[in-house]
Amino acid sequence: MSERSPKRGFAARPADPESWVKAADPPSPRTGDTAAFTARLTVDITPELRGRIKILAFQRGVTVADMLRDLLAREFPPTEGDTP
Repeated sequence: MSERSPKRGFAARPADPESWVKAADPPSPRTGDTAAFTARLTVDITPELRGRIKILAFQRGVTVADMLRDLLAREFPPTEGDTP
C-alpha cells in the first residue's frame, strides 16, 4: 500500500484556534458594499425554513448567502457612530 502524503489535509486543525477565529478571511472576488473583512454567522433554523429559503433564492437566481446579506443589510442599516 502507499504511505500518506505529508501535505496538510483539507480540514487540518489550526495550531492556535484563538488566532484562527480572529483572522480575517481572504478578500472575496465580490465587489460592491462588502468590506474586505467578512465574518461567518451561524444561525440555527428549522429544516422547513431552510428549504423555503433555498427555494426562494433559486427562484430569484441568487445565492442564499447573497440573499440573506441583502436582507440583513436592509433590516440593519448602518447608523452614524457605528464602529467597524
